[in-house]
Amino acid sequence: MTRSRSSTYMARLAGLMLTCITGLACAQSSPAPTATQQPAATAKQSKPATAAPAAGATSAEAPAAKSQDDTPEPDTVILSDTLHYDDVKKQSVFTGNVIMTRGLMTLTADKLVLNEDADGFQFGTATVAAGKLVNIRQENPEKFEVLEAQGLRGEYDGKNEQVEMIGQAVVTRYICGKPFDNVKGERVIYHQKSGTYEAFGGPESAAHGGRVRSLAQPRAKTDAAVAECQKKSASTQ
Repeated sequence: MTRSRSSTYMARLAGLMLTCITGLACAQSSPAPTATQQPAATAKQSKPATAAPAAGATSAEAPAAKSQDDTPEPDTVILSDTLHYDDVKKQSVFTGNVIMTRGLMTLTADKLVLNEDADGFQFGTATVAAGKLVNIRQENPEKFEVLEAQGLRGEYDGKNEQVEMIGQAVVTRYICGKPFDNVKGERVIYHQKSGTYEAFGGPESAAHGGRVRSLAQPRAKTDAAVAECQKKSASTQ
């Protein structure tokens, strides 16, 4: 087992998983209501810091204000019982009570396998033992919102920028701790580029009869819930 790795690969590895779930727009295999949300921000690699202006430079020569692209990526921490890294295969295998945190996102699984292809794209698979589910939780404090995704297996495709929950797949959006929107199926795919979902039925669907089931609350109701949370938050400050 080789534990050393290049900093470039570690940076990509750290950025791997599931900046995933900050919206709930859902394209489904059967007609059902969909809830529209702002798309999740796709993770971007940090740009090098801008050099300081030369001595004697005027204020007009000072570096421009930072753009969103200059915002550094959040730290990623992965806890596990064991880690095996193969530098030749560009593969990391985490096993045993795996907990990955990246910013306000948390992933839990029994095993997480991360691979990198020749072009530098990452691909990950999270799995669990029988009777358990892979869990992903994404918080959005500004909107008083939490999204939770569950499935028997979670897969990340860095090349196509999508996350897929497979088997007993469920995605739920909470506002102020109360469930509002929910989609169930055998597979639920989140497309990061477009901020949309696809849901598919099948024998391992979390919905009754192997179908896709979607519940979307009216926008006015969600807006009222957010406003109420804002009011409560302001009163406690």
